[in-house]
Amino acid sequence: MTVLDRDLASLQEMRDLVRKAKSAQKEFKNYSQAEVDRVVFALARRMDKESEALAKMAVEETGYGNVPDKTMKNLVASRILYESIKDMKTVGFIHEDHEKKIYEIGIPVGVIAGLVPSTNPTSTAIYKAIISLKAGNAIVLSPHPAAKGCILAAVNLMKEVLKEEHAPEDLIGCISTPTMEATDGLMKHDDVNLILATGGSAMVKAAYSSGTPALGVGPGNVPVFVERTADLALAAKRIVQGKSFDYGTICASEQSVVIEGAVIEPMLKELQKAGCYYLSAEEKKLLDPVVQTPRGTLNTKIVGKSALEIAEMAGLKVPPDTKVLLAEEMGVGKDYPFSREKLSPLLALYVEPDWQRACLRCIEILEYGGEGHSLGIHSNNESIIREFALRKPASRILVNSSTTHGAVGATTNLMPALTLGCGAIGGSATSDNISPLNLIDVRRMAYGVREVEDVIKSAEALDKSSSSPSSDLDLEEVVRKILREMTK
Repeated sequence: MTVLDRDLASLQEMRDLVRKAKSAQKEFKNYSQAEVDRVVFALARRMDKESEALAKMAVEETGYGNVPDKTMKNLVASRILYESIKDMKTVGFIHEDHEKKIYEIGIPVGVIAGLVPSTNPTSTAIYKAIISLKAGNAIVLSPHPAAKGCILAAVNLMKEVLKEEHAPEDLIGCISTPTMEATDGLMKHDDVNLILATGGSAMVKAAYSSGTPALGVGPGNVPVFVERTADLALAAKRIVQGKSFDYGTICASEQSVVIEGAVIEPMLKELQKAGCYYLSAEEKKLLDPVVQTPRGTLNTKIVGKSALEIAEMAGLKVPPDTKVLLAEEMGVGKDYPFSREKLSPLLALYVEPDWQRACLRCIEILEYGGEGHSLGIHSNNESIIREFALRKPASRILVNSSTTHGAVGATTNLMPALTLGCGAIGGSATSDNISPLNLIDVRRMAYGVREVEDVIKSAEALDKSSSSPSSDLDLEEVVRKILREMTK
């Protein structure tokens, strides 16, 4: 009996999953919108019910975050997501403009490769499966090895639902022996039509360089500005809620708070009331090497850990009700550990004399590993809010909201999503919160509404009626020349 090596077994499993997914999608792509919606509703309802159980499994397996917050993530990926997409048209005729006689048809892209991180494992798996099927696609998931157990459990539950709904079970697949070779092979497979990449920068770059169309997300080094007109108590509550949520494992969580100098003292008091422990300069020196390694990389041991656990790593004693460790930072970059994305309940503090310099500081923070992602502002001055929105290199500007909850669509009306595009500036193909509409091709059917001769006459009439001097080669002349060539 031949026993395959682990990497070869993983590659073979991946190829089998893609082959089955392609076959299943061939059947599923013929489903009507009503049939697709029936399957998606059943998936969302089941995963809603399993949210807490899957959250417990994720925490036990990965050691990241906590059960209540991971339960909420699973609810965002199932119940809240479903409510936003249930009436969305994705297959067949999705838009009809009878006046212009243009009709749009949603076409599934086919088989999707979904990369799933360990920080948000079950929620990402649920989310990617639901949006893929809503768009008429099949999906094969490649789980992070540190979270494969809970991800496989979520997938098996979803496959049960497909069986109950008499839909092809192989519409959702998951590699049970994840390896780098299998993930790389999945992204480059000829029968994979699109990659949904969520993970580290290296993995996202690999997705974009695979030769397969990809939608990936960059890192989130999210700054949040507190302007003097803000409701300080509410701002502090929201910032701490966001920063402490699942111990900082969502990429949209607050990483730095920039406070206008005029309100620094009352805002610090409100942050401390909300659960922040303000580190002294000496305490920060002890914590800095815990946050960042000598090589300038994030210490992965702090990822997804509570403020109390991280304080203990540095030999610090903090109050038992501490939710966030807050430390003033004097600059941005590798020499300033708190200025980076920390994936934990650690928050950098900056004080700026006015909103203009706060604006520059926020841009500096975004440029240090967060371009194109998200930014928060707490203010009641609409002109300043609009200035921030115009100037910042961020795809999501969250106003008077936790950035963690606002960016994923929990406390805002943004599309509920756990894959947040960062736009071209962030190395992403889109700045959207990824939805089923990102996972379809749109076929356009357009009826002829005028004859070529009509276009020529219209151009000539426009030329005669123009009172401005004509150039040697104006637009109307170009149109006439092209159309005359067409009619020869």
